[in-house]
Amino acid sequence: MSKQTELPTFTASDYVKFFSAGALAATSTHGGATPIDVVKTRIQVDDSLKGYNMIRAGRSIVAKEGASALLTGFGPTAVGYLVQGGGKFMGYEFFKKKYIEAVGGPDKAVSKRTAIYLGASATAEFFADIALCPLEATRIRLVSQRGYATGLIPGFARMAREEGFRGFYSGFVPLLFKQVPYAVGQFSVHEAVNEVIYRAMGSERKAKMTQLESTGVELTSGIVAGAAAAVLSHPADTLLSAMNKGAGDPGQGATSRMFQLAKEFGPKRLLLSGLGPRVVMTCALVSGQFVIYAQCKALTGAPPSIEIHKETS
Repeated sequence: MSKQTELPTFTASDYVKFFSAGALAATSTHGGATPIDVVKTRIQVDDSLKGYNMIRAGRSIVAKEGASALLTGFGPTAVGYLVQGGGKFMGYEFFKKKYIEAVGGPDKAVSKRTAIYLGASATAEFFADIALCPLEATRIRLVSQRGYATGLIPGFARMAREEGFRGFYSGFVPLLFKQVPYAVGQFSVHEAVNEVIYRAMGSERKAKMTQLESTGVELTSGIVAGAAAAVLSHPADTLLSAMNKGAGDPGQGATSRMFQLAKEFGPKRLLLSGLGPRVVMTCALVSGQFVIYAQCKALTGAPPSIEIHKETS
């Protein structure tokens, strides 16, 4: 059983700290990974790069378009994940607490912890994606359609002018199919791996962990969680990239269009095209996010996350 028998009271200030820590963690990692994401997206949507590995595709892009092409979409990536990351991490803390309350408190929540992790991460991601979707659509359009615009503001303005609300949210359902499994893998697997590590460590050693040891735990659980998040979200990520490039029948609804493209692409392309680079990138992103999130919380004096781990097997 978890030793935490009473729920803490999180104030508005605490949630601001959660949001700020999550925003910094997400925007710094996603912004830094822009070149990898550019190569990954182009492998998914550019027929001339199909079958290329990450290094070969990257060299091809630089040779044809220059090194600056690898930073295409940096603006919407940084801004989008600033909002989405803050909302996701804060939302996870909020909904996790609410769901623990709903089942009767921490003690009763231990046996239902997996369902709570899944529910809290999925709910938090849903609301975060409402803010992310327009910026993500702009980013993918900038990356997949060369010459579309010179940056975030011109690209956003062009999409608003030419396509309006529908253009920004045409990929919302596929985005949910991508981001919700991503968040579920990220938070649920992170919690599960932390539980295994802490159980093996024992409560006394856990209480005496150094900052370096805590960082090591976050890195380990983050890498495993990142691999899970990448695999779970990859099929929808491939479809979303194609849809924002304009693939499929524009007259169809987003969900119908997504399933039409899924049939056209086939299982191999959906599951394997660009998966290697995505796993590498996502492991780095997720582990980095959890480390930065934990450090930012410590620096700002934010309360620790609620633990409902089972301490004995």
